[in-house]
Amino acid sequence: MRPLKWLGALALGTPLALAGWLWLSLLSPWTYDRPDHLAPVQEGPHRVFVYGTLTHAPVRWLVYGRVGDPEPAVLEGYRRNDLDLEEAPRGEVEGLVLTVDAGELARLDRYERLGIRYDRVRVTLADGRRAWAYRRRE
Repeated sequence: MRPLKWLGALALGTPLALAGWLWLSLLSPWTYDRPDHLAPVQEGPHRVFVYGTLTHAPVRWLVYGRVGDPEPAVLEGYRRNDLDLEEAPRGEVEGLVLTVDAGELARLDRYERLGIRYDRVRVTLADGRRAWAYRRRE
């Protein structure tokens, strides 16, 4: 009987732990304060090049409240290095371009921990469009 109780606790505890982590990461007032040195988010629309977790529709929905209409995009002159982009003259990174408003960009900044974990930088995509991209802070 004990294994059944253990499985039941695991089945109930896992979704609760995940929900708690998502709340702390995305909504909690305790886990991110936008650093004072960052400029305010300007009115949109904004294009954002994403290449990791934000390429997945459920993650976008959790982070900024909608799936959006992402477009495939390529960033030349870079390669992925785990959760970061690093310059590589002959490299390219496939991803998506999201078009977001100022409030959604602020939520993406929170998700990426702008100014703490990542910087938001301007990049030029292979098709010539300019977009924001998040790069790990050094």
